[in-house]
Amino acid sequence: MTLLHDYAASVGQPTLSAETGAGQRHDEMVGPDGSLRAPWKRLVEVATRIGPEDMRRITAEIERFLEDDGVTYSRPGQRPSAWQLDPIPLVLDAADAQQLEVGLAQRAELLNAVLADLYGEQSLLASGVVPAAVVLGHRGFTRVMARGSANDPRPLVLSATDVGRGPDGAWRVLGDRTQAPSGLGYALENRRVLSRVVPELYREADAHRMAPYLWALRSALLQSADGDLSDPRVVVLSPGLHSETYYDQATIAAQLGFPLVQGGDLTVRDGRVLMKTQQRLERVDVILRRVDTAFCDPLEMRGDSRLGVPGLAEAVRRGTVRVVNGLGAGVLENPGLAPYLPAACEHLLGESLRLPSVATWWCGDPEGLDHVLGHLDELVVRTIDGSDPTVVGASAERVRMLVLARPHAYVGHEPLELSQAPVWQGRDARPAPVTLRAFTLRYGSAYRPLLGGLGSIRDGSSAGGSVGGSVGSKDVWVLKAEPGQPDQGLAEVLPMTSARTLPATVPRVLEDMFWFGRYAERAEDLLRLVLAAHVLVTDYRAGPGSHGGTSLGVVMSAVHRLAGRVYEDEGDDLRSVLLDAERPGSAAQSLERVRDTLSAVRDQVSGDAWRALGVVERATVALESSLHPRQVAESAGRMLTGVLALHGVTDSMIRDSGWHMIGLGRSLERALQVCHLLRLSGERRGIDVDREVLGVVLSAAESSVTHRRRYRDYVRPTGVFDLLLVDPENPRSLLFNLHRAAEHLAAQPASTGSTRPERLLADLVAEVTSTDAAGLAAIGGVERPRLVAFLDDVTAQVERVAEAVADLHLASGPAPRAFGALPTLEAAP
Repeated sequence: MTLLHDYAASVGQPTLSAETGAGQRHDEMVGPDGSLRAPWKRLVEVATRIGPEDMRRITAEIERFLEDDGVTYSRPGQRPSAWQLDPIPLVLDAADAQQLEVGLAQRAELLNAVLADLYGEQSLLASGVVPAAVVLGHRGFTRVMARGSANDPRPLVLSATDVGRGPDGAWRVLGDRTQAPSGLGYALENRRVLSRVVPELYREADAHRMAPYLWALRSALLQSADGDLSDPRVVVLSPGLHSETYYDQATIAAQLGFPLVQGGDLTVRDGRVLMKTQQRLERVDVILRRVDTAFCDPLEMRGDSRLGVPGLAEAVRRGTVRVVNGLGAGVLENPGLAPYLPAACEHLLGESLRLPSVATWWCGDPEGLDHVLGHLDELVVRTIDGSDPTVVGASAERVRMLVLARPHAYVGHEPLELSQAPVWQGRDARPAPVTLRAFTLRYGSAYRPLLGGLGSIRDGSSAGGSVGGSVGSKDVWVLKAEPGQPDQGLAEVLPMTSARTLPATVPRVLEDMFWFGRYAERAEDLLRLVLAAHVLVTDYRAGPGSHGGTSLGVVMSAVHRLAGRVYEDEGDDLRSVLLDAERPGSAAQSLERVRDTLSAVRDQVSGDAWRALGVVERATVALESSLHPRQVAESAGRMLTGVLALHGVTDSMIRDSGWHMIGLGRSLERALQVCHLLRLSGERRGIDVDREVLGVVLSAAESSVTHRRRYRDYVRPTGVFDLLLVDPENPRSLLFNLHRAAEHLAAQPASTGSTRPERLLADLVAEVTSTDAAGLAAIGGVERPRLVAFLDDVTAQVERVAEAVADLHLASGPAPRAFGALPTLEAAP
C-alpha cells in the first residue's frame, strides 16, 4: 500500500476527532465518503507512487536542506531551534482558494479602513459601532499617532491573517497580524525546499509560484514612499539577532534587496530619518518594520527601548518617512474587535463581512460578560492584548476573578474544531489539526492575497494560530485553475525603480563582517593546529620521555596558550577544543562566533555560507556520538573543510566595503596566528625536537609543500622564518598578510591614506620588510631572544591596528542607554 492509500483508509476509521471525543473534523485530503478531494485527485498518479521508504528519504533530505540553509526559529527565552517542515503539502484547488481570496481581500481593505479611522476621524468610536473601551484599553493603540498630522489613508500595506476550517469546511479567522506580519520568509523557504525534494509531485501540481508575489511586495514598498521620488530608499528594521523570527526578517530583506538595519543604524535629524554609513548619512524614505510600535521610538513610546529610533514618530507625522505597517497598527491584533467587525464593515465599506471570525464575546459588554462567565467551561478566555498569558489554562475560579476585576480587558471565544491534514510521523501519515497563515498585500490600488501561505501543524484545537504555537509547518500549494494561468494572477509587476539600493556600509554590519573574518581565520588556524597535534598524540602519547613526547608537549602548549587547558589527557583535551563552545579560545567557540556574526549579516551573504556551516555541524554531531580517538582527527578535518568552503563563499562576494572588511579581519588574524605559531621556535630543545616542532609549524601554517619544494624538505629555522615572516609571495607569511591588510584597509570609504590605522600598518610593514630572518634565528643560551622580542612587538602592533580600525571604521557612537535608566539630574537640561 502507498502512503496516499494508507492515509485515505485510516481516516475512514476512528480518527483524531473520535479519540478526543470531539465532532468529526474536516479532512483536507479525504472527503466524507472516503474519496480524495479534488486537488489531490489531480496528483493521484504521482502521489500513489510515494511509499513509506520514499517518505523517510524525503524527510531526511528536508532536514538536510533546512540545516544547510541555517533555517531556525527562536521561541522566547530559548536558543534558536531547527525549523520543522512536514513533507506533505497542504493542497487547495482554485475554487476553494478563490473563496478565501475574496474574503481576505475584503478583510484587508476593512482593516485598513478601521486603522485609518481609529487614528483619524474616529467615526467608529463616535457612532458607537465599536466601543471606545475595546480600543483605548488595548496596549496597541498608540495615542501619539492619533493626530491629524499623522493620518495615513493607507497605513496597512502587508497583513497576515490566520485562518482555519471548521467541521463544515468553511474558513474562519483565528487572528490578524498587522503590526509586523511574520512568516513570509518561512513560507518561501518551505516552497524552495519542498519543490526540490518532491519535484515530480510539484511539477504535476502546477501550483502558483510565489516569486511574483515577492516582486510585487518590493514594488509596493518602493511605491509607498511619500512624494514623487525617483530613487526611494527602503530599509527593513529588525529588533536584531535575538528576535524569534530573525531568519524570516533576514530572508525577506535579502530577497527584496533592501538593507536589514537595527535601531542604532538609523538616526533622525531635522525631522528626517537617516541611515548611518561610514562617510555620510543617507536618507531613508520607507521603513518595513519588524519592531513592535511600543519599541519604535523611546522619545514618545517606551523609554526603556533600545530597539527603536528616537524621533521616528515625529518624522512620520511630518511625512518625511513612510513606516510599513503604520505605527499603531498593532491595535488591530485585538480579538475584542471581532464581534464588531461585521458592523464596522457595513459602516465603512457598505458591505457584509465575507470572512467571519471565530465566535467571540467581549467582556466589556454586559451581555458578553454574562455569556462568558456562564460558559467558562466551554470558552477560551484571554486578554485582548496578551498582557496576561497565564489566564489561558487557569482554573475557572481564577478566570472569573480576573475578568470581573477588569472586564474590558478580556474576551471569550469558542474553540474551533480545526480541519485535519496528513502529517508524516516517521512510519506513516497521521491526521493532525492545521491552520493557514495567509498574506495580503496592497498592490497598486487593491489588496491581493498570496496564493499560498504558511501552514501550521497544531498540537490541538486552537483559535489562536500564531507561528509560535505550532509544532511544525507545511508548504501550501494553490493549484492553478488552468494551465498557463499567470502565477499569483500577476501577468506583470508594476514598474520598479532601477536605481541602486543603499550599500551595505552600516558600521554595525562592517563590524560583524570584520569579526566574521577574524573568527573564521582563528577557527581555521586552530583546526590545523589540532590536526597536527593529533598526529603527535597518536604517535607519541605513550612515550613522554622521547623526543616525540617532548615535541607533543611543546605543540600542546601552543593549543593551551590559545584555549587554556581543561583535561590532562591530550586526546580528551583536543576533543574539548572541538566541542566545548564555552571554553574561551576553543575552535568550537570561534565557530559559534562565526555563526553568530554571519547570522547578523544574513541578508548580505549567499545561502552557500549556511551549507558550508552545515558541514561543520554534521562533523560536530559525528564527534559527539563517537568516543573513538580517530574521530577527533576525522571531525577536525571535516570542520576545516567547512571553514575552507566558507572562505570560498565569501571570495565570491561583490568587492564592496563589507567584503574588504572580511578580508581585513582575516589578514590581521592570520598575522597574529603566524606569530603565535613561531613562538614555538623561541627555544632550542635539541635537533630532533626542533625539527619535529618546525614541521608542525609548517603544517599548521599550510606551508609544508612550499617549504619542501623550496628547501627539499631540509627543515632549518632560518628557512622557516624566511618563509613565514618575510616572504612577500607566500599567502601564509606575515609580510604577505600585512600587505593584504593594507589593501583592504585602503578600500574602506573612510580611509584617506593618512588615518591612524593606515599609519600604524604602514610602520609595521616597513619594520617587517627590513627584518633579517636569519638574524632572528640567533641563539642566546637556549633561547632565541631576538625572535621572541620581534614576535611580541609585532603582535602588540597588530592588535593596535585592529583597535584603530574599530575606532575609525566600526564605532558608531556610544552604546544606547534607556531613558528610564538616566538619573533625573543627568536627564535634565
